Amino acid sequence: MGLALESSALGKGFGRYRANFLELRRESRTDQIRVLYAVSDSTGETAERLARAALAQFVARDVDIRAVAMADSPEVVDRVLAEADPGSSLIAYTFVSADLRSYLRRRADEAGIRAVDLMGPMMEALEWLLHEQPKMLPGLRHRLDAEYFQRVEAVDFAVASDDGRDLRGLDKADVVLIGVSRSSKTPVSLYLAHRRLKVANVPLVPEVAPPPELFRLPAPRIIGLTVSPQKLHDIREERVKTLGLKVDASYARMERILTELAYADAIFRKLGCPVIDATNQAVEETAVRILEIIDRGTRNGDD
Repeated sequence: MGLALESSALGKGFGRYRANFLELRRESRTDQIRVLYAVSDSTGETAERLARAALAQFVARDVDIRAVAMADSPEVVDRVLAEADPGSSLIAYTFVSADLRSYLRRRADEAGIRAVDLMGPMMEALEWLLHEQPKMLPGLRHRLDAEYFQRVEAVDFAVASDDGRDLRGLDKADVVLIGVSRSSKTPVSLYLAHRRLKVANVPLVPEVAPPPELFRLPAPRIIGLTVSPQKLHDIREERVKTLGLKVDASYARMERILTELAYADAIFRKLGCPVIDATNQAVEETAVRILEIIDRGTRNGDD
């Protein structure tokens, strides 16, 4: 009986020790610097973007993303593996070369480091779909081709036409964004420019009549952006603080914001243009909705 009680007490003691040990191990792992290596034989942009997109789905985002570009030899791979810690590192790689993918996978397994191939499975699937061997040339997406120069031209156009600066370019724009100040017109314009779209944006202010050129454009080429009053108030309040102005400046007052939004809504109705509520939306999300509107207009034969 005494032996059974002693055994039970030892068991409970060991259970407490094991629980404390696991808790300490979890705490020590949390304290470690977690590193994600985005490794590529080209610019590394694809690996880094995919890593950040996946990371956005997690609460714990304290991860140091280290981009390793132009990693086109086993020597570079070895240097990354030598630096990576097996317990707190992850390698995400986009290698066009099958030999380099195989080398990294084998060496990472030997070192006990987790590695994720972001390019290989997609290339193999496309090879099956297209019945064609890939070119196996890194960096093709970044070559100075026609698409590249179209993108540069579109970015130049967006900068020149930002905030209604050059109204002569409105008729040359693929799409014109309109809305009150801080409704995300500029960042969305630049994002779409990287998709090779020429985008102009025009601010709507109650004291200034919209340019006549705006009313001569087909409605489908104009898109209104709006934001909820409270969100716009929060954004403008932060902007005012950044500029070192008083928080109660009229620009950030709710009364002023409601006036501007009502004015913008009246202009939207007058133009008959589509309107997107950009409240709590990322720039990418708003841009995708704009692309969908443009695509629908193209299919329907709108000018």
